[in-house]
Amino acid sequence: MSEYFLDGAPPVPLTLRRSAQARRISLRISQLDGRVTLTLPARIPEAEALAFAQEKEDWIRRHLAARSEDVDIAAGAMIPVEGVARRIVFSTGRRVVLEAERIAVPGPAVAARLQSWLKELARDRLVGASDSYARVLGRSYTRVSLRDTRSRWGSCSSHGALMYSWRLILAPPEVLRYVAAHEVAHLVEMNHSAAFWRQVGRLYGPYEAPRQWLRAHGGELHRYRFTR
Repeated sequence: MSEYFLDGAPPVPLTLRRSAQARRISLRISQLDGRVTLTLPARIPEAEALAFAQEKEDWIRRHLAARSEDVDIAAGAMIPVEGVARRIVFSTGRRVVLEAERIAVPGPAVAARLQSWLKELARDRLVGASDSYARVLGRSYTRVSLRDTRSRWGSCSSHGALMYSWRLILAPPEVLRYVAAHEVAHLVEMNHSAAFWRQVGRLYGPYEAPRQWLRAHGGELHRYRFTR
């Protein structure tokens, strides 16, 4: 990959990526971090790709401006927990306390302490949902692991190992449960066939609403920065 910039105020970083499969120049703006990537066929000159980006400059800047700003986790910031926005406040206690409109976090390392607590809560919710769905199927999984993945919300290996993004704890509970149902269904169907989606429906019920929520809002869960 090569890094260039689109001139202007402010300059916009451009990442050029060559692909043997590409048939034309394509432009993509990541909803996770705002990265602008130009994919071009192997034989297209880089200058042609940069000219394409300049033609699309207004479109690029409009989309970047519409993207929600990142949130540095600290006292006073707002963060959703199980889909409900809470304000982070300092606590003099020894543990994190979740309240209706705020979340109290002991200092001084507020971001690290809150991230650790959120991961524990995510594991509790995801293991509970996975256990429940696995019982319905009469199947078992080997383990549950949590990661901070950007490309997927969960996975199921051929050996029955489940992986989830811990950031699902920021989403509404029904979204977390849908993802758990999706991955547990792979214990029966290691594909995305019609038979697989029938298993998801059997476990979760009508799943289009949480599926659409992830498509529309999932990228926003990566706005929250726990390190600087």
